[in-house]
Amino acid sequence: MMNNIVIKEAAGISDSVVLAALRQALESKALNKVLLIPPDFTRMHSGAGKITAMLYSLLKDRCEVDIIPALGTHEPMCESEWRAFFGDEVPMERMIEHRWRTDIVKIGEIPKAFVEEVSEGLVKNAIDVEVNKVLLDPSYDLVISIGQVVPHEVVGMANYSKNIFVGCGGCSMISQSHMLGAFYGMERVMGRDHSPVRKVFDYAERHFMQNVPLLYILTVTTQNGDGIDLHGLFIGRERTVFEEAVALSQEKNISFVDRAPKKVVVYLDEREFKSTWLGNKAIYRTRMAIAQGGALIVLAPGVKKFGEDDANDALIRKYGYAGRLEVLKLCESNADLQCNLSVAAHLIHGSSDGKFSITYAVDKLSREEVEQVNFNYAPLTEMLKRYDPKKLTDGWNTMADGEEIFYISNPALGLWADKNQFV
Repeated sequence: MMNNIVIKEAAGISDSVVLAALRQALESKALNKVLLIPPDFTRMHSGAGKITAMLYSLLKDRCEVDIIPALGTHEPMCESEWRAFFGDEVPMERMIEHRWRTDIVKIGEIPKAFVEEVSEGLVKNAIDVEVNKVLLDPSYDLVISIGQVVPHEVVGMANYSKNIFVGCGGCSMISQSHMLGAFYGMERVMGRDHSPVRKVFDYAERHFMQNVPLLYILTVTTQNGDGIDLHGLFIGRERTVFEEAVALSQEKNISFVDRAPKKVVVYLDEREFKSTWLGNKAIYRTRMAIAQGGALIVLAPGVKKFGEDDANDALIRKYGYAGRLEVLKLCESNADLQCNLSVAAHLIHGSSDGKFSITYAVDKLSREEVEQVNFNYAPLTEMLKRYDPKKLTDGWNTMADGEEIFYISNPALGLWADKNQFV
């Protein structure tokens, strides 16, 4: 087993240091065929695009290289996103598209008793472990999973084996793991390592993936203007590598507010956020910070739909975003939600459970569409005029008329919380 590589630098890790670490990770390996598993364009601030390009450059003359972006339920990457994320030197014809409904195989099952134990009795069914069949292809000498560790609403801290079991997972695994996290409660999960869903993934990794030649490359980043700073690079197979990344991400990516803001304004970069399925990070990454009775305004110039695929979009339009208890009731009596538990979980994630109001400022969805899914609507132009992202700074801002707001320019890179709620 290769020795782990751990590099941490508060001021940011240079590209030359990253490249040297990747060379070290690959040296002395006999490689004929390698599979790279980066995130998709929705993780554009992960640093994983550049790392994938470096890996391809190091490997292309040495062996055959395939790339399967860990889409999960997301839309496939288009050519412009591919180029923006990986650069011009990584050929798009090396891409394998992950089809989460069809191209998967069941490799095991998380026992019912284990699920019941880790969920404290809230979930009492076994969970199928499914992955894309490509990951099991024995012709691959090495399978490299690349991605960012950051607070997450389902698993607690994103990446590591989540990249495999969700990013390259099947419908059943994705749906049941998402609902497990939603049943357990987001506030009990986000920003933490040992959540029920993470324990399920750990079980699956230990029992069903040991014959796959996996190597994890994990990053911890923060935003720096239009770019990112890479503070941590963690390479290895063992869980200890992930744990070190978690500790650094908790330090860099969790922001505690000194008092609960009554109004939060979040901007969604139109290149990254085209659906509320992704854009609702604005809601669940701030829900532990916003004051009871407060307001959230989401500036969403790119949002044009709700679900990432047509089937999920239709279900969101049908039921709308509702609180945890309401969604659980809907699941009891509606077969279409029972068969699409990831959507049911998403409906919970997109609600404030009555704690604060949620307004989407858009110009690619109508008032009727937005209000149909239980959000408030505001015209984007009007909201951008009042809350101009070019004039706001992350954190507290006082408007010309004296209104105080808390502004967040990118909800994907963090978790905001009142310390009293993060126990």
